[in-house]
Amino acid sequence: MIETIVFDVGETITRDDRYWGSWADWLDIPRHTLSALVGAVVAQGRDNADAVRLARPGIDIAAEYAAREAAGRGETIDESDLYDDVRPALAGLRKLGIRVIIAGNQTSRMGELLRGLDLPTDVIATSGDWGVAKPDPAFFARVLRAAEAAPRETVYVGDHPANDLYPAKAAGLRAAHIRRGPWGHLWADDPDVVAAADWRIDNLTELTSIIAD
Repeated sequence: MIETIVFDVGETITRDDRYWGSWADWLDIPRHTLSALVGAVVAQGRDNADAVRLARPGIDIAAEYAAREAAGRGETIDESDLYDDVRPALAGLRKLGIRVIIAGNQTSRMGELLRGLDLPTDVIATSGDWGVAKPDPAFFARVLRAAEAAPRETVYVGDHPANDLYPAKAAGLRAAHIRRGPWGHLWADDPDVVAAADWRIDNLTELTSIIAD
């Protein structure tokens, strides 16, 4: 029986369009250029931050984050950044008695912004809040503490096999892989993903049917 569902953030709950667009604008390069670099590093199985490093070799990303904040061009999020199915899916799961958590690799600032959206969740936390990031097993230990349920009663939902699917399964959780964003589409039909995922979905609202059944 499923008691808790935990959601990744980028390209699961939120669109990354504006995030990468803002980086391109800050670096003063065409948005298409940075988007293409993101696609390239994704296909190579590299960290998506490598796209920024390719655009500006030697860049100190942490320092650039601070500079953007100081310039009033830091992280931001609003309703338009959410996928359309997010609120209906989360609300539907809570009506079914499911504990709903959002936990992903984001800054503490992004955690504050997400909590400010008043989403129908029980907990919203980020790697910045916890001081540990996916795919570190310690991140999923924190997920299970927040879940307040046994691993087999907890589902982690995400788009990235290496950051979401595989480490969640290694921690004993069940996992749903969503075909969404570059990572989700690229690896959706990969044999290892197909074998590892308990469910493969195209839309978050599918989860309410999975739980109801």
